[in-house]
Formats: sequence, C-alpha cells, structure tokens
Amino acid sequence: MSKMIKAVFMVVITIAITITLTITSISHKTTPIDQTMAVRQPFPKRVSRFLAETKNPRAADHCRKDDEICYILEGQNSTCCNNKCMDLSEDKHNCGACKNKCKFTSSCCRGECVNLAYDKRNCGSCGNKCMPGGYCIYGLCNYA
Repeated sequence: MSKMIKAVFMVVITIAITITLTITSISHKTTPIDQTMAVRQPFPKRVSRFLAETKNPRAADHCRKDDEICYILEGQNSTCCNNKCMDLSEDKHNCGACKNKCKFTSSCCRGECVNLAYDKRNCGSCGNKCMPGGYCIYGLCNYA
C-alpha cells in the first residue's frame, strides 16, 4: 500500500510542478503598460518552411488606379479595379465595369452578364451562337 501512496504522491507533485511552470511562463509573456494594466504580447508570425514567401507580381497594390499599367501588362480590356488589373470582358465580379457583379446563374461574356443556359448568342459558352430561328435551352441549341 505504501508504494501505491508514493506513486500517487509523485504524480500529484509532477502535475503541480507542471502547472506552476506553465503559469509562470505565461505570466512572463505580458509586459506592464501601466501599474493597473498588462497586455499580452502577440505571438510572432509563423512562416511555413514549405511555402516560399515571394511577393506576387499581380498583387493587389500594383496598379494603383493607373489603367495604362493594366493595358500594358494584361491587354486592351484590362482596367484597374480595387488596385488589381481586371479583364472587364470576362471577370464575373467586374463585368463591364468595376464592382459590377453578375448574378449567381450568370456569366460574363464580352462585358455583359448573360445566362448561358438560355441566351441564343451565348448558348452554353461565350460566343456560341445558335442558328437563326433557333433557341437555346439548358445551354444547348435547339434542344428537343
């Protein structure tokens, strides 16, 4: 019985020491700003060693409302929207103009929001025209 009491006592002592060390290490991470206030320092940013931290050349801050840069980098339909070069003829969130979002069921074709399931000029995909007199249903010309 005395061996069992010693083992339980050792476990309790180990847990107590672990809790004490944890509390003291947490309390050392705070810096007093005032006698009445203490603010905990944020953890430093962890960088993954597997991902390269390189700046994206098409990042959000590269055009800064300068449409000429977008025209040179992307092409004639590109415009600077929210500091990004966007192709206004194809981008669903900037269709024809900045911040002009197409509805969930629509797509952006040549700067217009169209429903590819029922549009005769863009049936199933942009630029796919049905024959004259034909109709578009479910993205197929003359579906019967």
